[in-house]
Amino acid sequence: MSALPANETRFLAGADALAREIADGACVGLPPDYSPVAMEVVRALVRRGAKDLKLLGVPVLGLCADILIGAGCVREVETSAVTLGEAGLAPRFTAAAEAGTLKIVDATCPMIHTGLQATEKGVPFMPLRGVLGSDLVKHHPDWKTIDNPYAKGDPILLAKAIVPDVALFHARWADEAGNVWVGRRQELATIAHASKACYVTYEELKPGDMLADEILAPGCISSVYVTAVAPSPRGAWPLGVPGVYGIDDAHLMKYAKMAKTAEGFRQYLDEFVLKPVAA
Repeated sequence: MSALPANETRFLAGADALAREIADGACVGLPPDYSPVAMEVVRALVRRGAKDLKLLGVPVLGLCADILIGAGCVREVETSAVTLGEAGLAPRFTAAAEAGTLKIVDATCPMIHTGLQATEKGVPFMPLRGVLGSDLVKHHPDWKTIDNPYAKGDPILLAKAIVPDVALFHARWADEAGNVWVGRRQELATIAHASKACYVTYEELKPGDMLADEILAPGCISSVYVTAVAPSPRGAWPLGVPGVYGIDDAHLMKYAKMAKTAEGFRQYLDEFVLKPVAA
Protein backbone atom coordinates (compact mmCIF):
# COMPACT_ATOMS: atom_id res chain seq x y z
CA MET A 1 0.00 0.00 0.00
CA SER A 2 1.16 3.54 -0.64
CA ALA A 3 2.31 5.64 2.30
CA LEU A 4 -0.55 6.71 4.52
CA PRO A 5 -1.23 10.41 5.15
CA ALA A 6 0.50 11.68 8.28
CA ASN A 7 -2.35 13.94 9.38
CA GLU A 8 -6.09 13.69 9.83
CA THR A 9 -8.38 14.74 6.99
CA ARG A 10 -8.49 18.52 6.66
CA PHE A 11 -11.77 20.34 6.05
CA LEU A 12 -11.36 23.13 3.50
CA ALA A 13 -13.72 26.00 2.75
CA GLY A 14 -14.64 25.04 -0.82
CA ALA A 15 -13.53 23.94 -4.27
CA ASP A 16 -11.21 26.92 -4.84
CA ALA A 17 -9.34 26.20 -1.61
CA LEU A 18 -9.02 22.57 -2.64
CA ALA A 19 -7.75 23.51 -6.12
CA ARG A 20 -4.97 25.55 -4.53
CA GLU A 21 -3.70 22.32 -2.93
CA ILE A 22 -3.02 20.69 -6.33
CA ALA A 23 0.43 21.72 -7.52
CA ASP A 24 1.29 22.60 -11.09
CA GLY A 25 2.88 19.59 -12.78
CA ALA A 26 1.02 17.07 -10.63
CA CYS A 27 -0.21 13.72 -11.96
CA VAL A 28 -3.94 13.72 -11.21
CA GLY A 29 -5.99 10.51 -11.21
CA LEU A 30 -9.53 11.22 -12.43
CA PRO A 31 -12.61 8.99 -12.68
CA PRO A 32 -14.83 8.66 -15.76
CA ASP A 33 -17.85 10.90 -16.27
CA TYR A 34 -20.20 8.23 -14.88
CA SER A 35 -18.46 8.39 -11.49
CA PRO A 36 -18.82 11.53 -9.43
CA VAL A 37 -16.30 13.98 -10.90
CA ALA A 38 -15.16 17.05 -8.95
CA MET A 39 -16.20 19.43 -11.72
CA GLU A 40 -16.21 22.51 -9.52
CA VAL A 41 -12.57 21.84 -8.68
CA VAL A 42 -11.86 21.48 -12.40
CA ARG A 43 -13.37 24.92 -12.94
CA ALA A 44 -11.36 26.24 -9.98
CA LEU A 45 -8.13 24.85 -11.48
CA VAL A 46 -8.88 26.77 -14.67
CA ARG A 47 -9.60 29.93 -12.69
CA ARG A 48 -6.29 29.70 -10.85
CA GLY A 49 -4.37 29.03 -14.08
CA ALA A 50 -3.07 25.54 -13.28
CA LYS A 51 -0.24 24.39 -15.59
CA ASP A 52 1.53 21.24 -16.78
CA LEU A 53 -0.85 18.73 -15.24
CA LYS A 54 -0.71 15.07 -16.22
CA LEU A 55 -4.18 13.52 -16.25
CA LEU A 56 -4.57 9.81 -15.59
CA GLY A 57 -7.93 8.43 -16.71
CA VAL A 58 -9.22 5.63 -14.48
CA PRO A 59 -9.79 4.22 -16.95
CA VAL A 60 -11.16 6.94 -19.29
CA LEU A 61 -11.42 10.73 -19.30
CA GLY A 62 -14.30 12.98 -20.28
CA LEU A 63 -15.58 16.50 -19.80
CA CYS A 64 -13.20 17.42 -16.97
CA ALA A 65 -10.17 16.58 -19.10
CA ASP A 66 -11.50 18.36 -22.16
CA ILE A 67 -12.04 21.59 -20.23
CA LEU A 68 -8.60 21.45 -18.61
CA ILE A 69 -6.92 20.66 -21.94
CA GLY A 70 -8.74 23.49 -23.72
CA ALA A 71 -7.78 25.93 -20.97
CA GLY A 72 -4.08 25.08 -21.35
CA CYS A 73 -3.73 23.37 -17.98
CA VAL A 74 -2.52 19.97 -19.26
CA ARG A 75 0.78 18.74 -20.74
CA GLU A 76 0.02 14.99 -20.86
CA VAL A 77 -2.81 12.47 -20.65
CA GLU A 78 -2.57 8.75 -20.00
CA THR A 79 -5.88 7.09 -20.64
CA SER A 80 -7.88 4.52 -22.56
CA ALA A 81 -10.06 7.21 -24.17
CA VAL A 82 -11.19 10.83 -23.96
CA THR A 83 -14.84 11.15 -24.90
CA LEU A 84 -18.04 13.01 -24.13
CA GLY A 85 -20.07 9.85 -24.62
CA GLU A 86 -23.37 10.50 -26.34
CA ALA A 87 -22.33 14.13 -26.86
CA GLY A 88 -19.59 12.91 -29.20
CA LEU A 89 -15.88 13.55 -29.44
CA ALA A 90 -14.05 15.62 -26.84
CA PRO A 91 -13.41 18.66 -29.07
CA ARG A 92 -10.54 20.37 -27.25
CA PHE A 93 -8.71 17.08 -26.75
CA THR A 94 -9.21 16.28 -30.44
CA ALA A 95 -7.88 19.69 -31.48
CA ALA A 96 -4.82 19.35 -29.23
CA ALA A 97 -4.13 15.83 -30.49
CA GLU A 98 -4.35 16.95 -34.11
CA ALA A 99 -2.11 19.96 -33.43
CA GLY A 100 0.46 17.84 -31.57
CA THR A 101 0.40 20.15 -28.54
CA LEU A 102 -0.47 17.42 -26.05
CA LYS A 103 1.47 14.31 -25.07
CA ILE A 104 -0.85 11.31 -25.27
CA VAL A 105 0.00 7.97 -23.70
CA ASP A 106 -2.34 5.25 -24.96
CA ALA A 107 -3.32 2.89 -22.19
CA THR A 108 -5.92 0.20 -21.63
CA CYS A 109 -8.49 -0.17 -18.89
CA PRO A 110 -6.91 -3.39 -17.51
CA MET A 111 -3.39 -1.91 -17.39
CA ILE A 112 -4.50 1.23 -15.56
CA HIS A 113 -6.59 -0.62 -13.00
CA THR A 114 -3.90 -3.27 -12.48
CA GLY A 115 -1.14 -0.67 -12.11
CA LEU A 116 -3.13 1.16 -9.45
CA GLN A 117 -3.93 -2.12 -7.70
CA ALA A 118 -0.22 -2.91 -7.58
CA THR A 119 0.41 0.30 -5.64
CA GLU A 120 -2.65 -0.43 -3.49
CA LYS A 121 -1.10 -3.79 -2.53
CA GLY A 122 2.39 -2.38 -2.00
CA VAL A 123 4.07 -4.34 -4.84
CA PRO A 124 6.07 -2.99 -7.81
CA PHE A 125 3.95 -4.70 -10.46
CA MET A 126 1.00 -6.99 -11.03
CA PRO A 127 0.56 -9.71 -13.68
CA LEU A 128 -2.30 -9.87 -16.16
CA ARG A 129 -3.12 -11.48 -19.51
CA GLY A 130 -5.84 -9.49 -21.26
CA VAL A 131 -3.55 -7.03 -23.07
CA LEU A 132 -1.26 -9.65 -24.61
CA GLY A 133 -1.53 -9.59 -28.40
CA SER A 134 -2.27 -5.87 -28.55
CA ASP A 135 -0.01 -3.62 -30.65
CA LEU A 136 0.16 -1.30 -27.65
CA VAL A 137 2.59 -3.69 -25.96
CA LYS A 138 5.19 -2.89 -28.65
CA HIS A 139 4.95 0.82 -27.87
CA HIS A 140 5.21 0.56 -24.08
CA PRO A 141 8.74 -0.21 -22.87
CA ASP A 142 7.33 0.01 -19.34
CA TRP A 143 5.09 -3.01 -20.02
CA LYS A 144 7.16 -6.15 -19.51
CA THR A 145 6.30 -9.62 -20.83
CA ILE A 146 7.83 -12.57 -18.97
CA ASP A 147 7.45 -16.33 -18.98
CA ASN A 148 5.19 -17.74 -16.32
CA PRO A 149 7.73 -19.18 -13.84
CA TYR A 150 5.31 -22.01 -13.08
CA ALA A 151 4.55 -23.09 -16.66
CA LYS A 152 6.67 -23.11 -19.80
CA GLY A 153 5.44 -21.32 -22.90
CA ASP A 154 2.92 -19.24 -20.97
CA PRO A 155 3.65 -15.49 -21.35
CA ILE A 156 2.46 -13.06 -18.68
CA LEU A 157 2.35 -9.27 -18.95
CA LEU A 158 3.44 -7.16 -15.98
CA ALA A 159 1.74 -3.86 -15.15
CA LYS A 160 4.08 -1.43 -13.40
CA ALA A 161 2.70 0.13 -10.21
CA ILE A 162 1.08 3.54 -10.84
CA VAL A 163 1.37 6.22 -8.16
CA PRO A 164 -0.60 9.40 -8.99
CA ASP A 165 0.33 12.51 -7.05
CA VAL A 166 -3.34 13.32 -6.53
CA ALA A 167 -6.66 11.51 -6.53
CA LEU A 168 -9.50 13.94 -7.26
CA PHE A 169 -13.23 13.17 -7.23
CA HIS A 170 -16.63 14.13 -5.84
CA ALA A 171 -18.72 12.23 -3.31
CA ARG A 172 -22.28 12.30 -2.12
CA TRP A 173 -21.28 12.38 1.55
CA ALA A 174 -18.36 13.15 3.81
CA ASP A 175 -18.66 12.83 7.56
CA GLU A 176 -17.25 14.60 10.59
CA ALA A 177 -14.54 11.93 10.89
CA GLY A 178 -13.25 12.70 7.38
CA ASN A 179 -14.52 9.53 5.69
CA VAL A 180 -16.19 9.81 2.28
CA TRP A 181 -18.94 7.62 0.84
CA VAL A 182 -18.61 6.48 -2.79
CA GLY A 183 -21.07 3.58 -2.82
CA ARG A 184 -20.45 1.13 -5.68
CA ARG A 185 -17.80 3.29 -7.33
CA GLN A 186 -14.89 1.27 -6.00
CA GLU A 187 -12.50 2.61 -8.65
CA LEU A 188 -12.55 5.77 -6.52
CA ALA A 189 -11.25 3.79 -3.55
CA THR A 190 -8.50 2.33 -5.72
CA ILE A 191 -7.40 5.81 -6.87
CA ALA A 192 -7.46 7.06 -3.28
CA HIS A 193 -5.44 4.10 -1.97
CA ALA A 194 -2.79 4.40 -4.70
CA SER A 195 -2.29 8.18 -4.71
CA LYS A 196 0.06 10.28 -2.61
CA ALA A 197 -2.79 12.66 -1.75
CA CYS A 198 -6.56 12.46 -2.08
CA TYR A 199 -8.87 15.47 -2.43
CA VAL A 200 -12.65 15.11 -2.40
CA THR A 201 -15.55 17.52 -2.72
CA TYR A 202 -18.89 16.45 -1.28
CA GLU A 203 -22.59 17.20 -1.54
CA GLU A 204 -23.53 16.85 2.13
CA LEU A 205 -21.77 16.51 5.48
CA LYS A 206 -23.04 13.70 7.67
CA PRO A 207 -22.70 13.89 11.44
CA GLY A 208 -20.67 11.23 13.21
CA ASP A 209 -18.65 8.41 11.64
CA MET A 210 -20.06 6.50 8.66
CA LEU A 211 -17.66 3.62 9.27
CA ALA A 212 -19.70 2.85 12.38
CA ASP A 213 -22.81 2.34 10.22
CA GLU A 214 -23.21 -1.27 9.00
CA ILE A 215 -25.04 -0.12 5.86
CA LEU A 216 -22.84 2.82 4.85
CA ALA A 217 -19.44 1.46 5.87
CA PRO A 218 -18.91 -0.87 2.86
CA GLY A 219 -19.22 2.11 0.49
CA CYS A 220 -16.83 4.35 2.44
CA ILE A 221 -13.24 5.37 1.90
CA SER A 222 -11.56 5.72 5.28
CA SER A 223 -10.27 9.12 6.36
CA VAL A 224 -6.84 7.44 6.54
CA TYR A 225 -6.68 7.85 2.75
CA VAL A 226 -8.37 11.26 2.47
CA THR A 227 -6.08 14.28 2.61
CA ALA A 228 -8.75 16.98 2.50
CA VAL A 229 -12.43 17.47 1.76
CA ALA A 230 -14.46 20.52 0.82
CA PRO A 231 -18.21 21.19 0.52
CA SER A 232 -19.47 21.68 -3.03
CA PRO A 233 -23.24 21.30 -3.47
CA ARG A 234 -23.92 20.25 -7.07
CA GLY A 235 -20.16 20.07 -7.39
CA ALA A 236 -20.30 17.42 -10.13
CA TRP A 237 -22.57 19.48 -12.44
CA PRO A 238 -23.10 19.20 -15.38
CA LEU A 239 -22.24 15.59 -14.63
CA GLY A 240 -24.30 13.73 -12.07
CA VAL A 241 -24.34 12.15 -8.62
CA PRO A 242 -26.42 8.95 -8.45
CA GLY A 243 -29.47 9.39 -6.27
CA VAL A 244 -29.05 13.18 -6.08
CA TYR A 245 -29.11 14.60 -9.63
CA GLY A 246 -28.51 13.26 -13.10
CA ILE A 247 -26.24 14.30 -15.94
CA ASP A 248 -27.34 17.53 -17.63
CA ASP A 249 -27.40 16.14 -21.17
CA ALA A 250 -28.57 19.42 -22.69
CA HIS A 251 -25.60 21.25 -21.19
CA LEU A 252 -23.16 18.60 -22.41
CA MET A 253 -24.55 18.96 -25.93
CA LYS A 254 -24.20 22.74 -25.63
CA TYR A 255 -20.59 22.35 -24.50
CA ALA A 256 -19.79 19.94 -27.34
CA LYS A 257 -21.17 22.44 -29.86
CA MET A 258 -19.46 25.51 -28.38
CA ALA A 259 -16.09 23.83 -27.83
CA LYS A 260 -15.72 22.77 -31.47
CA THR A 261 -13.89 26.06 -32.04
CA ALA A 262 -11.33 27.87 -29.90
CA GLU A 263 -13.56 30.96 -29.93
CA GLY A 264 -16.61 29.00 -28.83
CA PHE A 265 -14.63 27.33 -26.07
CA ARG A 266 -13.42 30.68 -24.80
CA GLN A 267 -17.01 31.88 -24.74
CA TYR A 268 -17.94 28.76 -22.75
CA LEU A 269 -15.19 29.50 -20.22
CA ASP A 270 -16.33 33.10 -19.87
CA GLU A 271 -19.92 32.04 -19.29
CA PHE A 272 -19.61 28.90 -17.16
CA VAL A 273 -16.10 28.72 -15.66
CA LEU A 274 -14.48 32.12 -15.13
CA LYS A 275 -17.31 33.86 -13.31
CA PRO A 276 -16.34 35.26 -9.90
CA VAL A 277 -16.90 32.86 -7.03
CA ALA A 278 -19.37 33.97 -4.37
CA ALA A 279 -17.82 34.56 -0.97
